[in-house]
Amino acid sequence: MQAYDNNQSRNQQQIEHNVQMWNRRNIEISGVKEVDSFDSEEFLLQTSMGYLVIRGQNLQMKNLDLDSGVVSIKGKVHEMTYLDEHQGDKAKGLFSKLFK
Repeated sequence: MQAYDNNQSRNQQQIEHNVQMWNRRNIEISGVKEVDSFDSEEFLLQTSMGYLVIRGQNLQMKNLDLDSGVVSIKGKVHEMTYLDEHQGDKAKGLFSKLFK
């Protein structure tokens, strides 16, 4: 019985991260820990697999449920990029300077 409990706690620690896109107009992302910043041209999301930048046109948040880790975005998507750890810090620093 103890092995089952250990496996269950390990699974809870690893948050599944998936991205689904429909016609470059709607995206649903799971495994989102935090939305660091967003506007109509760019979203910066902290996911269980690192920072994810989504760039596009007329981007809007349709749904945000951080309890389940799901974010839905609509608008025309041009680019999706994952940042390395050190790049994520640079991106956050850039946004902080822009929005002061």
